[in-house]
Amino acid sequence: MAIPTLIISMKNTGRMGRVFADTDVVLDLLAQREPFYDAAARLFTRADNGTLTICVSALSFSNLNYLLSRRYDARESRRILDKFKVLVKVLAVNEKTIELALNSKFTDFEDAIQYYTATQNNIRTLLTRNIRDYKHAAIKVFTPETYLKL
Repeated sequence: MAIPTLIISMKNTGRMGRVFADTDVVLDLLAQREPFYDAAARLFTRADNGTLTICVSALSFSNLNYLLSRRYDARESRRILDKFKVLVKVLAVNEKTIELALNSKFTDFEDAIQYYTATQNNIRTLLTRNIRDYKHAAIKVFTPETYLKL
């Protein structure tokens, strides 16, 4: 797979905002999943040019490695993730995050971990393609397409 060219160059100019990207949004970019790739590429281009800080959970890297290794060999999957990591800020999943996720109203445990990773780091906007999975969210939740229109 050719890594999208936006992942190749990284410029650090002033950052304007912070958002949290769910694993599905990242996978849309890295696996070039249509019809979602375009919005994901535009979103991560903002991270590449320094106008947006995109945060992801450390859990996402584990999930992404697993999903990418089903499509590519292990070495290629890791190469893709290595290039990707320069675009994002990786946030830790800690004991408090797990405690909150275990005791939440979220039906999907992974979504709960993603959500509480964002909120524990004072991120007020979460990007996902699965809006309905975050119906209990107390922060703003958008699809990449909707966010880009704001």
